[in-house]
Amino acid sequence: MVALLLPSLAFLLAFFIAPFVMVAFASLQDKTGAWSLANYARASSDLFYWRTLLLTFRISLWTTLVAFAIGYPLAYYITLVVKNRAIRRLFYIIVVTPLFTSSVVRSFGWMVLLGRRGLVNDALVASGLVDRPLPLMFSEAAVVIGLSYIMTPFMVLTVSSVLQNIDRSLAEAAEDLGASRLVTFLTVTFPLSLPGVIAGSLIVFTLSVSAYVTPSIMSGGKQVVMSMLIFQQYGSVFDFNFGATLAVALLVTTLILVAGYLLAIERRPRAGREVA
Repeated sequence: MVALLLPSLAFLLAFFIAPFVMVAFASLQDKTGAWSLANYARASSDLFYWRTLLLTFRISLWTTLVAFAIGYPLAYYITLVVKNRAIRRLFYIIVVTPLFTSSVVRSFGWMVLLGRRGLVNDALVASGLVDRPLPLMFSEAAVVIGLSYIMTPFMVLTVSSVLQNIDRSLAEAAEDLGASRLVTFLTVTFPLSLPGVIAGSLIVFTLSVSAYVTPSIMSGGKQVVMSMLIFQQYGSVFDFNFGATLAVALLVTTLILVAGYLLAIERRPRAGREVA
C-alpha cells in the first residue's frame, strides 16, 4: 500500500512542498542573502499591504456569495428538477463551457459587455433606468463579476455531486407528513447538501484569492489585489525576497481563514445538539 503512494508523495513533495519551502526561506532573507525579518516588518508596518490584503479577501468573499447565489439554484434545477438525462448532460456541458476558454478571452469579453458603450450600459440607457452609461469597468464590482463568471461552474459541479446522492425518499416523506416544498427544502434538502456548499465555497474562495489575470484586466490597475503585488515584485521590481514574503503572508492568512471557517461550521451543529 505504501509503495502505491510513493509516486503521488514524490510528486507532491517535488512540485508543492519543496517550492513552498524555498519561497518561505527566500522570504526570510534580504537582498544580500542574510537571514532577516525585515521583509515581514516592512509588509506589516505599511497600511497599503493591509488594505490590499483586505481588498483581496473582500473580492473573494463577494465572488463566493455570488457564485453560491447563482450556482446553488442552477445545481438544484439540473439535479432535482430536470428528469431527462440527455437534457441534464446538455446543461452540464453549458455550465462547464466557460472553462474551455482562457481567462484572458473571458475577461475581454466582459470588458466588451460592461464598457461605457457595451451591451449592459446600452440596455440600461435604452430602458430608461439610467440617464448616462455607468462606470462599470475598472471597479471592484467588475472584478467580482468577472471572477463569479469563472468560479460559478465549480460551485455548480460541487453542489450537484452532493445533491444527486441525497435519498429522494427523505423529501417525499417530509411532503407526505404535510411539509410544504419550501419547508422540505429548508429542513431536508439544504442541510443534506451543506457538504457540497462548504466544499464549493472553499474552492471558489481559494481560487479567487489567488486569481491574477481576471483582477488585473477587469480592474485596469485601479483595484490592486495581492496576486498583482506579488507579480510586480517578481516581474517588475525583481525583489524576489519581498515577493516571497507577500506570497507567504497571503497563503498563511488564507489558511487561517479557511481553518476558522471549517471550525465554525464544525462547532455550529455541535452547539445546536447541545441546546437541543
